[in-house]
Amino acid sequence: MSKEVTYELGVIGAGNMAEAIIKAELHSGFLQPHEIVVADVRQERRQKLASELGVAWAADNLVPAHCPRILLSVKPQNIDEVLAEIADLVDGDALVISICAGVPTSHIDTGLGGKGHIVRVMPNTPMLVGAGMSGIAAGPRATDDDVQWTEELFATSGKTVPVDECLMDAVTAVSGTGPAYFFYLIEAMIDAGTAEGLSYEFAYQLAVQTCAGAAKLLADTGRRPEDLRAQVTSPNGTTQRAIETLDAANTKDTWVAAVRAAAQRSRELGDQHAK
Repeated sequence: MSKEVTYELGVIGAGNMAEAIIKAELHSGFLQPHEIVVADVRQERRQKLASELGVAWAADNLVPAHCPRILLSVKPQNIDEVLAEIADLVDGDALVISICAGVPTSHIDTGLGGKGHIVRVMPNTPMLVGAGMSGIAAGPRATDDDVQWTEELFATSGKTVPVDECLMDAVTAVSGTGPAYFFYLIEAMIDAGTAEGLSYEFAYQLAVQTCAGAAKLLADTGRRPEDLRAQVTSPNGTTQRAIETLDAANTKDTWVAAVRAAAQRSRELGDQHAK
């Protein structure tokens, strides 16, 4: 990578989420391939993105010296090592966007020696199909322009919402971890369908389309979920029997406890990185 070359965005860590973000940027035209450079310790990942997407790649984490904006997409357990490697290279006015789960902006700020404008983002996996939800929190020295650019970046792969960082644990629990709850529900519906004699493939098709349609109905109408549920729950009907069974098992309370447990775990991870 020549010292004279500069890029609009340097991506450190080329996992699935980073790949989804880059693909969305390119598909929307928000950035062009020649404006992005990717660094990853895995040669196969660097070469895959370079060959498939046409972006530049680097074998090291020296990309901050060539980019006014950095996307940190590494595993939380690796963040300290990465920050130590790039701290001397980050420009004081660089925008540093982190999608590292559980890592507060204060920790990144300390690791970079008080340099850079830091923004924290909690995306989720539906961004892989352009339907993500990303919570965005401004950190130390982040300007309105920094936040706006970050919002535009993540809007290419779904929706965004501004968040106070103190609420990021709750956002993580509801939307960051949320897709797994949905998949868990789908698993149960498929298991029930096969227990009633349906093939796995048929039960899968029914469950996935039903949930996708219900989510679209909820989103398009803007109605409260309890109202839509009541609308399809006829007295003494099949839906009422199902809901009574769920209530008897305290299912809603269990779901609430599960989501709150996720929020607590997010706080614990944040405490591990607190400085």
